[in-house]
Amino acid sequence: MSKAYRRVIHWFRRDLRLTDNTSLLASLSSSNEVVPIYILSNWKGSNLWTGAKRQNFLCECLASLSSNLEHLGGQLIIRQGDPISEILKLAKDARVDAIFLNEDVDPFGQAVEAELKKKSSIPVHSFQDATLHGPTEVLKGDGTPYRVYSPFSKRWLPVEKRRSAGRPSSIKTPSDLESLPLPTLSHWGLEKEDWELPKGGEKAARQRMSEALGHRISRYDDTRDIPSLPGTSRLSQDLRWGTLSIRELYHKAVKTGSEQYLKELGWREFYFQILYHFPEVLSDEFNPDWRGLPWEEPGKKFEAWKLGETGFPIIDAGIRELLKTGFMHNRVRMIVAMFLTKDLHIDWRLGEQFFAQHLLDGEIASNNGGWQWSAGTGADAAPYFRIQNPWSQTKRFDAKGEYIKRWVPELKTVDPKRFQAPPGDGQPLADRYPAPILDHSAERKQTLDIFKKHRFQQK
Repeated sequence: MSKAYRRVIHWFRRDLRLTDNTSLLASLSSSNEVVPIYILSNWKGSNLWTGAKRQNFLCECLASLSSNLEHLGGQLIIRQGDPISEILKLAKDARVDAIFLNEDVDPFGQAVEAELKKKSSIPVHSFQDATLHGPTEVLKGDGTPYRVYSPFSKRWLPVEKRRSAGRPSSIKTPSDLESLPLPTLSHWGLEKEDWELPKGGEKAARQRMSEALGHRISRYDDTRDIPSLPGTSRLSQDLRWGTLSIRELYHKAVKTGSEQYLKELGWREFYFQILYHFPEVLSDEFNPDWRGLPWEEPGKKFEAWKLGETGFPIIDAGIRELLKTGFMHNRVRMIVAMFLTKDLHIDWRLGEQFFAQHLLDGEIASNNGGWQWSAGTGADAAPYFRIQNPWSQTKRFDAKGEYIKRWVPELKTVDPKRFQAPPGDGQPLADRYPAPILDHSAERKQTLDIFKKHRFQQK
């Protein structure tokens, strides 16, 4: 049977897998030969929105993808530079008839797609792949986007979700195309440190999915808030880099019976929709009533927060887990984020940026949504007067101190009950561990005063 094209490009970006890859499968069904390409960025050293841990994970994902393509007879072409220039150059050199890609879900990637379609002299086919539904598929009755999660979820859950589409059996790639070697951290001027990171790539991601579906997601409702337990899926980085299909995960998760986990996937979709319809959230508060809040200038206390040296055990444990593993438990993320914004009174954007530099997933929409939720400024956010107490949160979610002692070894011999209230004498809980850098009760009162005053001034 004849195909529409002789040779096409598939541009890998955040879809680093073969299984249920919408654009890749479409390119293979439409052409005799496919040129798979990944384009490396040019930046060197530090970057405000990513970091060494995530780039290391990316390197492993690309190595896995390259190996998987070779097993099917294909080759991953690696190029570096401006993505549009590199794609168009390859299209000319390889004499391709069309370009295939999966749509990005953030405004930066979407802008690149729009420019590519404008500049390309050959067809550019783009596909919705990273989410269960496109950003305009789940809307209110009047055609406007949802701003609150609960009604979005009620509308989103019943909508039929596309099934996963399998895996290609073979790929034919021209053998005469130049490619850079697979990248290592040195490409970005970075070095590997003593981390504890999950392995990147489709094979490792599928193994994690099997473990999550077999042991954790079925008990998700009961264990998801306990940071010392393996009670969450731990698949966010795999969804971020597309080494897992969101459709395959969703339909397998349905079989576990955990409606709460499906709702968490709904939060992911909700934040993607918010970012699509309200891209200004990347620079401004979603709720205009809270724009212009008088945040304090970051100083020594901010540096203590970034190092996990605040004297608040649950805060320090969360930060240290992040620095070591590129992950922070979701319950702890909320506590840590509220501490920065409502105890230290520091701009949520600085916390968002810090997380982006260290998280393996680094999902722009979810990271922004989570920070604005905690700060009280976002879509369906916690009200400004909800200020989590790190001491009582510890008592509720880490009563035995297992999570804290795992990540703050200075406190291994301390009675965990001492993690549940500020030290009465204001002294450190242990040698080589700092005293609390602030009084939570006093800072809580100040936050309430700040928000009330700002709200009054806005009227």
